[in-house]
Amino acid sequence: MTPHDFLADQFQGHRPRLQAVAYRMLGSLSEAEDAVQEAWLRLARSDARDIDNLGGWLTTVVGRVCLDMLRARRSRREESLEERLPDPVISHADATDPEREVLLVDSVGLALLVVLESLTPAERLAFVLHDMFGMPFEQIAPIVDRTPTAAKKLASRARLRVRGATPSPDPDLSSQRRVVDAFLAAARDGDLAALVSVLNPDVTLRADGGTLTGGMQVVRGAAAVAGRLATFQRMATSATTHPALVNGLAGLVNTIDDELISVMSFTVSDGRIATIDILSDPDRLAQLDLTHLEP
Repeated sequence: MTPHDFLADQFQGHRPRLQAVAYRMLGSLSEAEDAVQEAWLRLARSDARDIDNLGGWLTTVVGRVCLDMLRARRSRREESLEERLPDPVISHADATDPEREVLLVDSVGLALLVVLESLTPAERLAFVLHDMFGMPFEQIAPIVDRTPTAAKKLASRARLRVRGATPSPDPDLSSQRRVVDAFLAAARDGDLAALVSVLNPDVTLRADGGTLTGGMQVVRGAAAVAGRLATFQRMATSATTHPALVNGLAGLVNTIDDELISVMSFTVSDGRIATIDILSDPDRLAQLDLTHLEP
C-alpha cells in the first residue's frame, strides 16, 4: 500500500463523521459532500506526518470550509435555507441504514435544522461542533477567529435560540408511528375532529413546493393546519404512502405511479404532532437517492 493509499484509507474512516458535521452545518447533502471532498483535497496536499490528530484536523478543516460556504451564501444574497427546507435524510421505517446512521445521531430533524439556519455562521459552527460533536472551545476558537471564551459565548447564544424553538420528539418510534398513522387515517377520512385531536395546539406546518409555489409556506396553529384538510385528503387518497424515517423521525414518502411527489416529516411530542415538514419541490425530489429503500 502506497502512502497515498494509506492516507486515503484513513480518510475514509473519518468520512461518516465529517459528513455528519457538514450536513448539520449546511443542511444540504450535496454541499456537505462538497465540503468533505474539499477536506480530502487539502489533506492530500498536506504533509500528513505533521498532523498529530487526523480526526481533529479534518473536523477543523471541514468546519472552516462550511463556515466559508455559509458566509458566501449571505454575501451573495442567495436564496437562503431559511426560505426552503433542508435536505431530508430518508431511511427505512423499520431499520436504520448503517451508512446513514451517523447522519441521524440524536434525530436531528428538519425542524431543528430550520432553527439552525437562523443562527449566524459563527454561532452555528460553535453550537454544532461543541454541543453536537463535543469539540472543545480551544479548538473551535481559531476556526471562528475568537478566543475560547468568545467561542463559548457564541455557542451559548445559539443554545438559547435553539432551546424551546424546537419541540423534543418522543423517543419511542412506534409511538411516533401510531400518531402519524392516526393523522393519515384522519386525512383519508376527511375527519376534521380526528385531525385536530392529533395536532398540538401550537403545531407548525412548513411546506416547500419550490419556485412553482413561491417557496416555503409556513402555517401555525392547529386550526390553521387543520384547515389544510382538503389538501391532506387529496394526498392521502391519490398517493401511495410509504412509512419511512425522515431524519430519524417518523415520516412518509408519497408516490403516484412510482413517482416521488412528496416527503413528509413529523415531530411528535407528548403524543401529538408538533411540526409537519413537507418537501414537494419536484427539482429537489429528483435529486434524492432512494435506491436504498428498495426491497
